[in-house]
Amino acid sequence: MCGRFILDASPEELADYFDLDKPPALAPRFNIAPSQLVAVVGENPTTGARALRLVKWGLVPEWSQDGKPGPINARAETVARRDIFAQSFRRRRCLIPTTGFYEWTKAGQQRLPNFIHAKGGGLMAFAGLWSIWENPDTGKVLPTCCMLTTQPNEVVKPLHDRMPVILRPDDYGSWLDNETELAKLKSLLKPYPAELMEAWRVSEAVNKATAEGRELVQPLEAA
Repeated sequence: MCGRFILDASPEELADYFDLDKPPALAPRFNIAPSQLVAVVGENPTTGARALRLVKWGLVPEWSQDGKPGPINARAETVARRDIFAQSFRRRRCLIPTTGFYEWTKAGQQRLPNFIHAKGGGLMAFAGLWSIWENPDTGKVLPTCCMLTTQPNEVVKPLHDRMPVILRPDDYGSWLDNETELAKLKSLLKPYPAELMEAWRVSEAVNKATAEGRELVQPLEAA
């Protein structure tokens, strides 16, 4: 699973990369964790215009009885047929902007974090799903999301048996378009090319979900 990621692109970079109508008011984040607010990009089905908004990480389907926090990840292999994800997969897909994510290995009792990102840096987008749950008592709405995961590529495989689905920029339109056929959607849910990614060990400070700062992604010097 992917349980932590970062987004440190500037508002101007985000607007240009995702073709937004205006730069979003976002500060850099270096340790985004489940249940926190994350940025997602969606498309207006009528106008095709893209917009960015903040939603809670942990999908709550609209038919939930209690609105309790839901899954942060959905497996690409089963997403189309699991009730909790199926409706969102068909009609409520989004992009989750990122500039890298973390995975952990173990050494005895130690959890050793690794930072994985595009080779040379830069923006990427996870394949995401969104949903809106309405509290039946108060009428308050809760927008939520999750990201899809798939088999790992050769960069991630030594660290974890799953990785987020990272979409190619040329496929963003197809992923967001509600008219895209199911077969096409499924074809996008594959490991990102390993030759376009790199990973390095980082400080165990990132293990604490409240930790923040650019120093969290700095590579550890070789022992």
